[in-house]
Amino acid sequence: MKLTVVGGGSTYTPELVDGFARLRDTLPVEELVLVDPAAERLEPVGGLARRIFARQAHPGRIVTTSDLDAGVDGADAVLLQLRVGGQAAREQDETWPLECGCIGQETTGAGGLAKALRTVPVVLDIAERVRRTNPRAWIIDFTNPVGIVTRALLQAGHRAVGLCNVAIGFQRKFAALLGTDPKDVHLDHVGLNHLTWETGVRLGGPEGADVLPELLAGHGDAVADDVRLPRPLLDRLGVVPSYYLRYYYAHDEVVRELRTKPSRASEVAAMERELLAMYRDPELAEKPALLAKRGGAYYSEAAVDLAAALLGGGGSPYQVVNTLNKGTLPFLPDEAVIEVQAAVGPAGPVPLPVAGLDPLFSGLIANVTAYEELALEAALRGGRDRVFRALLAHPLIGQYAYADTLTDRLVAHNREHLAWA
Repeated sequence: MKLTVVGGGSTYTPELVDGFARLRDTLPVEELVLVDPAAERLEPVGGLARRIFARQAHPGRIVTTSDLDAGVDGADAVLLQLRVGGQAAREQDETWPLECGCIGQETTGAGGLAKALRTVPVVLDIAERVRRTNPRAWIIDFTNPVGIVTRALLQAGHRAVGLCNVAIGFQRKFAALLGTDPKDVHLDHVGLNHLTWETGVRLGGPEGADVLPELLAGHGDAVADDVRLPRPLLDRLGVVPSYYLRYYYAHDEVVRELRTKPSRASEVAAMERELLAMYRDPELAEKPALLAKRGGAYYSEAAVDLAAALLGGGGSPYQVVNTLNKGTLPFLPDEAVIEVQAAVGPAGPVPLPVAGLDPLFSGLIANVTAYEELALEAALRGGRDRVFRALLAHPLIGQYAYADTLTDRLVAHNREHLAWA
């Protein structure tokens, strides 16, 4: 089995490699190819990856290359974890929206749209090159904004599934609070990427008893701290929102916070410099503890589980993925990409039925889905007016004066990445 990671020079990669090494019975990788144009990152990451495999006696071969076509040739699955523009672009995404009093964040709001505009054309080019060498390869997208990028891939006819670590993070945390094995925790997870709620927590599988009321009653303070929302709000909602809902439910509070502290991008950039220095140490043969602060917790377990299920070698029968709606949420178009529990196998994911949603949740989902449709149109076709329309549709913006100003700033800060600008 050959797996290729595009963006293999990411500091995330040792987390992924560690998962491949530990879980080789689930996903027996014979060749792992790390593709990245940045040699200064790929060399130390690749070296550590080989040492991790050697330390854990993994028999697979690790190849590093800057040649995308050679790297994806013959791959059974291709994982995408790239960041167009690097941390410098992320820094911009997190700062210029704040100048207008709007959330500065890399996956939602104006910053998220900027990231989508930079990313979608690059990902589609990669996917076309994968299709030329191996049209049956699965593309697993971990590149944000996952929902928009996955929709672009599926709309273009690629065999693609989107992946996020929010659900597996909740699964692990809830299991710890309940004192049970994470494999026994099934989430009624519903929404869009980075706009999801846990409406049920079931023990034993999709038909298991829902223990969410007991979880909130007994551990509501811990859950509230984790998602950084007030405990009384969770009690009133009766569900667990992902921490990304804080940008919607506490918008002005978050803007005030973001204006008074260093950007997350600057923190991550400093952390990456430290991590890369660690990776160059020839004595290091395991992922360092600092990597846990980088983000992406449990990404490796989720990626292994998904790849194994898609390639027919195992994996959990039910997994949270980003895939086509196809009637699962009846208030959305079939071609929308949703993030829900699905039965996953070699034919791809099939979403499980979702119980009727409170309008409090379905209304916001519908609104953000409309934004994502307009965002994808702007990413594919370009043009200032399409960018404006997407920003005007986003519930975190929604005012024409803001949308106008943000459009100008988005284009100004991203001109080098926009072919039409």
